[in-house]
Amino acid sequence: QVQLVESGGGLVQAGGSLRLSCAVSRRAASTNVLGWFRQAPGKEREFVASIAWSGGSTYYAESVKGRFTISRDNAKNTAYLQMNSLKPEDTAVYYCALGRGSPWDADDYAYWGQGTQVTVSS
Repeated sequence: QVQLVESGGGLVQAGGSLRLSCAVSRRAASTNVLGWFRQAPGKEREFVASIAWSGGSTYYAESVKGRFTISRDNAKNTAYLQMNSLKPEDTAVYYCALGRGSPWDADDYAYWGQGTQVTVSS
C-alpha cells in the first residue's frame, strides 16, 4: 500500500507562513495526482490544492489561490504546500492524498495521510 506522511503543521499567527510536506512511500505513477485537503471543526473536508506528479499542473481552491503554492520534488518523492498570508479561517487538519482522476474530487483519491494540524491565531 502507498503511505503518505504529512509534516510541518503547527501554530502560527495570522499573516504568517507555514510549509507542509508530504512524503510518499513510492514514486507516483504518471497518472497520479497529489492533493491537499483540509477539514476544519464542524466542517466538511474541502479541496485545497493539487499537483499532477508528471507534468506538474497545479490546481487551487479559490479561497487559497494567490496565498498557497503546491510543489513537488520527484527525486525525493515529496510534495509541499507553502502557505503564506495565513488567516484564522485556514485553521484545519490538513491531509495529503494520492489519487488518479479528478484533481479536485476527494473520492478520486485512494490513499491518505494521517493529517497535520494547522492553527492560525487571530
